[in-house]
Amino acid sequence: MLTTTIPSPLGEVVLTGSDDGLCGLYLGPGAPAKAAGLQRDDAAFHSTAAQLAAWFAGESTRLDVPVDLRGTPFQLSVWALLQQIPYGSTTTYGALAAELGKPGASRAVGAANGRNAVGIVVPCHRVVASDGSVHGFAGGVAAKRWLLAHEQARTGATLL
Repeated sequence: MLTTTIPSPLGEVVLTGSDDGLCGLYLGPGAPAKAAGLQRDDAAFHSTAAQLAAWFAGESTRLDVPVDLRGTPFQLSVWALLQQIPYGSTTTYGALAAELGKPGASRAVGAANGRNAVGIVVPCHRVVASDGSVHGFAGGVAAKRWLLAHEQARTGATLL
Protein backbone atom coordinates (compact mmCIF):
# COMPACT_ATOMS: atom_id res chain seq x y z
CA MET A 1 0.00 0.00 0.00
CA LEU A 2 1.10 3.48 -0.88
CA THR A 3 0.44 6.82 0.76
CA THR A 4 0.91 10.55 0.37
CA THR A 5 -0.29 13.68 2.11
CA ILE A 6 -1.77 16.74 0.47
CA PRO A 7 -2.80 20.13 1.82
CA SER A 8 -6.44 21.18 1.90
CA PRO A 9 -8.52 23.98 3.40
CA LEU A 10 -9.40 21.47 6.12
CA GLY A 11 -5.79 20.65 6.94
CA GLU A 12 -3.59 17.80 5.89
CA VAL A 13 -5.28 14.99 3.96
CA VAL A 14 -3.75 11.52 3.93
CA LEU A 15 -4.35 9.41 0.83
CA THR A 16 -3.72 5.67 0.72
CA GLY A 17 -4.02 3.41 -2.27
CA SER A 18 -3.41 0.11 -3.99
CA ASP A 19 -2.70 -0.75 -7.59
CA ASP A 20 -6.48 -0.74 -8.11
CA GLY A 21 -7.20 2.75 -6.80
CA LEU A 22 -7.71 5.00 -3.82
CA CYS A 23 -8.35 3.04 -0.60
CA GLY A 24 -8.36 5.86 1.92
CA LEU A 25 -8.84 9.61 2.18
CA TYR A 26 -8.42 10.77 5.76
CA LEU A 27 -9.01 14.20 7.34
CA GLY A 28 -8.61 15.39 10.85
CA PRO A 29 -6.14 15.06 13.68
CA GLY A 30 -5.78 11.26 13.39
CA ALA A 31 -5.09 11.36 9.65
CA PRO A 32 -1.26 11.25 9.74
CA ALA A 33 -1.39 8.00 11.73
CA LYS A 34 -3.20 6.40 8.77
CA ALA A 35 0.03 6.68 6.75
CA ALA A 36 2.13 4.83 9.33
CA GLY A 37 3.88 1.79 7.91
CA LEU A 38 2.93 2.59 4.32
CA GLN A 39 5.32 3.39 1.48
CA ARG A 40 5.25 7.06 0.56
CA ASP A 41 4.83 7.65 -3.16
CA ASP A 42 3.68 11.15 -4.08
CA ALA A 43 3.83 10.44 -7.83
CA ALA A 44 1.33 7.57 -7.53
CA PHE A 45 -1.30 10.06 -6.36
CA HIS A 46 -0.49 12.90 -8.78
CA SER A 47 -3.83 12.79 -10.64
CA THR A 48 -5.88 12.32 -7.45
CA ALA A 49 -4.04 15.18 -5.73
CA ALA A 50 -4.56 17.48 -8.73
CA GLN A 51 -8.28 16.65 -8.91
CA LEU A 52 -8.74 17.21 -5.18
CA ALA A 53 -6.84 20.53 -5.34
CA ALA A 54 -9.18 21.72 -8.13
CA TRP A 55 -12.21 20.46 -6.21
CA PHE A 56 -11.16 22.23 -2.99
CA ALA A 57 -10.43 25.42 -4.98
CA GLY A 58 -13.96 25.36 -6.39
CA GLU A 59 -12.66 24.90 -9.94
CA SER A 60 -14.22 21.46 -10.33
CA THR A 61 -17.39 19.75 -9.14
CA ARG A 62 -16.44 16.27 -10.29
CA LEU A 63 -13.86 13.79 -9.03
CA ASP A 64 -12.95 11.00 -11.44
CA VAL A 65 -10.70 8.98 -9.18
CA PRO A 66 -10.42 5.19 -9.36
CA VAL A 67 -11.29 3.71 -5.98
CA ASP A 68 -10.54 0.35 -4.38
CA LEU A 69 -13.52 0.00 -2.05
CA ARG A 70 -13.34 -2.74 0.54
CA GLY A 71 -16.44 -3.66 2.46
CA THR A 72 -19.39 -5.96 2.84
CA PRO A 73 -21.96 -6.28 0.04
CA PHE A 74 -24.32 -4.03 2.03
CA GLN A 75 -21.62 -1.38 2.53
CA LEU A 76 -20.73 -1.50 -1.15
CA SER A 77 -24.39 -0.98 -2.07
CA VAL A 78 -24.59 2.06 0.22
CA TRP A 79 -21.35 3.48 -1.17
CA ALA A 80 -22.64 3.02 -4.71
CA LEU A 81 -25.68 5.15 -3.81
CA LEU A 82 -23.46 7.79 -2.22
CA GLN A 83 -21.69 8.21 -5.55
CA GLN A 84 -25.02 9.09 -7.17
CA ILE A 85 -25.78 12.05 -4.88
CA PRO A 86 -25.25 15.16 -7.02
CA TYR A 87 -22.65 17.77 -6.07
CA GLY A 88 -24.23 20.40 -3.81
CA SER A 89 -27.15 18.14 -2.87
CA THR A 90 -27.96 16.23 0.27
CA THR A 91 -30.05 13.22 1.11
CA THR A 92 -30.92 11.40 4.31
CA TYR A 93 -29.99 8.06 5.80
CA GLY A 94 -33.65 7.08 5.61
CA ALA A 95 -33.94 8.00 1.93
CA LEU A 96 -30.89 5.87 1.13
CA ALA A 97 -32.35 2.97 3.13
CA ALA A 98 -35.63 3.26 1.20
CA GLU A 99 -33.74 3.37 -2.10
CA LEU A 100 -32.04 0.12 -1.10
CA GLY A 101 -35.46 -1.41 -0.47
CA LYS A 102 -34.81 -1.54 3.28
CA PRO A 103 -36.80 1.38 4.71
CA GLY A 104 -36.11 0.35 8.32
CA ALA A 105 -32.34 0.24 7.83
CA SER A 106 -31.42 3.91 8.26
CA ARG A 107 -29.09 3.11 11.17
CA ALA A 108 -27.36 0.40 9.12
CA VAL A 109 -26.99 2.89 6.27
CA GLY A 110 -25.48 5.35 8.77
CA ALA A 111 -23.04 2.70 9.97
CA ALA A 112 -22.04 1.85 6.39
CA ASN A 113 -21.69 5.55 5.64
CA GLY A 114 -19.36 5.85 8.63
CA ARG A 115 -17.17 3.01 7.33
CA ASN A 116 -16.58 4.76 3.99
CA ALA A 117 -12.81 5.18 3.82
CA VAL A 118 -12.73 7.45 0.77
CA GLY A 119 -14.89 10.37 1.84
CA ILE A 120 -15.26 13.31 -0.54
CA VAL A 121 -14.58 10.99 -3.52
CA VAL A 122 -17.43 8.77 -2.29
CA PRO A 123 -19.36 11.71 -0.85
CA CYS A 124 -20.66 10.51 2.51
CA HIS A 125 -20.67 14.14 3.68
CA ARG A 126 -23.81 14.67 1.56
CA VAL A 127 -25.92 12.53 3.91
CA VAL A 128 -27.73 14.29 6.75
CA ALA A 129 -30.31 13.37 9.36
CA SER A 130 -34.01 13.43 8.43
CA ASP A 131 -34.38 16.79 10.20
CA GLY A 132 -31.48 18.23 8.16
CA SER A 133 -29.05 18.22 11.07
CA VAL A 134 -25.41 17.50 10.40
CA HIS A 135 -23.46 14.98 12.46
CA GLY A 136 -21.48 11.77 12.15
CA PHE A 137 -18.42 12.44 10.00
CA ALA A 138 -15.00 10.85 10.47
CA GLY A 139 -13.23 14.12 9.72
CA GLY A 140 -15.40 15.91 12.29
CA VAL A 141 -18.70 17.74 12.12
CA ALA A 142 -16.98 21.06 11.38
CA ALA A 143 -15.33 19.51 8.32
CA LYS A 144 -18.66 18.06 7.16
CA ARG A 145 -20.30 21.47 7.51
CA TRP A 146 -17.43 23.06 5.56
CA LEU A 147 -17.73 20.48 2.75
CA LEU A 148 -21.48 21.02 2.47
CA ALA A 149 -21.14 24.81 2.50
CA HIS A 150 -18.29 24.62 -0.05
CA GLU A 151 -20.47 22.68 -2.49
CA GLN A 152 -23.65 24.60 -1.84
CA ALA A 153 -21.92 27.97 -2.33
CA ARG A 154 -21.11 26.91 -5.89
CA THR A 155 -24.57 25.54 -6.70
CA GLY A 156 -26.86 27.85 -4.73
CA ALA A 157 -28.43 24.79 -3.11
CA THR A 158 -29.45 24.62 0.53
CA LEU A 159 -29.58 21.78 3.04
CA LEU A 160 -32.74 19.70 3.25
